[in-house]
Amino acid sequence: MGKITRFLNCRIDLTQKVFEPRIETEFWVGKAIREINQKIESGKQKIKILDIFSGSGCIGIAVLKNIKNAGVDFVDISNKAIKQIKVNLKLNKIPKNRYEIYKSNLFKSLKNKRYDIIFANPPYVALNRISEVQEEILQKEPATALFAGKDGIFWIKNFLEEAKKHLNKKGDVYMEFDPFQKEKMEQILEKEKFKFHFRKDQFKKYRWLKASS
Repeated sequence: MGKITRFLNCRIDLTQKVFEPRIETEFWVGKAIREINQKIESGKQKIKILDIFSGSGCIGIAVLKNIKNAGVDFVDISNKAIKQIKVNLKLNKIPKNRYEIYKSNLFKSLKNKRYDIIFANPPYVALNRISEVQEEILQKEPATALFAGKDGIFWIKNFLEEAKKHLNKKGDVYMEFDPFQKEKMEQILEKEKFKFHFRKDQFKKYRWLKASS
């Protein structure tokens, strides 16, 4: 077992050098989980959740640990991430009947699958803002988990253009982004006819959103 970090009440192994969970992510995922738990009647309603751009699997695992009646599909394009997700599910003693893992470029392998909730923490660092990224992060984190084209919107745009086809009626998307992308994202969300609400992290920066179908 390599380096272990904590994420909500989960233990997350990072041996495969996948993206390390951030405290901002932990903050908003915790809030989203509380919101979902308030919305569903405990034990009565099974909900299907997708954790896309999974990385270490920390978001989906936190969901499985904290929402009793959730089933989660994990999706990532990286072999290392797939390996890491399997390790972390085992580490957190998640029963096999509660999850599926897919190696996929966005929704490609999911075909007609639909979800009540989609969690997305895509790569969103803009190449034209690389000088603002801490040296330590550049050295430590895999480039594929950080960068998303010149303005950082590449994966966000592709994801949002597809997401609605994979949401159930009244389904929700919870997503992380860079505060500087808020305006561009607003345009994409409006074009795709989402109802949406931008939210701030613990540092009072716009960092995540909830979008509904």
